[in-house]
Amino acid sequence: MNKSNQYIAMRHSRAWLAVLVTGAALTLAACDKSDNRTAGEKLDSAVAKTEQAADTAAAKTGQAVKDATAKVESSSTTAEVKEGMANAKEAAKDAGAAMSATVNDAAITASVSAGLAKDPDLSAIKINVDTKGGAVSLKGPAPTAAAKARAEEIAKGVQGVTSVSNQLEVKG
Repeated sequence: MNKSNQYIAMRHSRAWLAVLVTGAALTLAACDKSDNRTAGEKLDSAVAKTEQAADTAAAKTGQAVKDATAKVESSSTTAEVKEGMANAKEAAKDAGAAMSATVNDAAITASVSAGLAKDPDLSAIKINVDTKGGAVSLKGPAPTAAAKARAEEIAKGVQGVTSVSNQLEVKG
């Protein structure tokens, strides 16, 4: 495999990653369609579909890397090509880890949003939940100081949350 083929393989991996991330975003956006499910049920469904898509993509990527590695090792290739394959394999692992972190953040955001939607004082207001690397940020209005504190506790109770930045403003 020459450098040109390695470049094409890397672009192909990036394209799949972009398709997967776009699919995850569309899945989460589909939560807005009107049906008889609660907001929490819609979010749980979106999270499950996104995790399933990520698992499928990771399995396919892993199998493709194994197949390519086996072909390279079975052929009479140079050390340069083998090094290139090792680099491509490492890049695929890094892309998989980054994708996994993105999916985990999306799952955390969905779980926090679902928890807030279940609370009678918080469900009627718009709280912006953002997650990056497990750190959750809450922004928007809160009807009372107690509701603000409860929102933070809900976020802290979600698996995978490493910290919570409660920037809710009490409007009452």
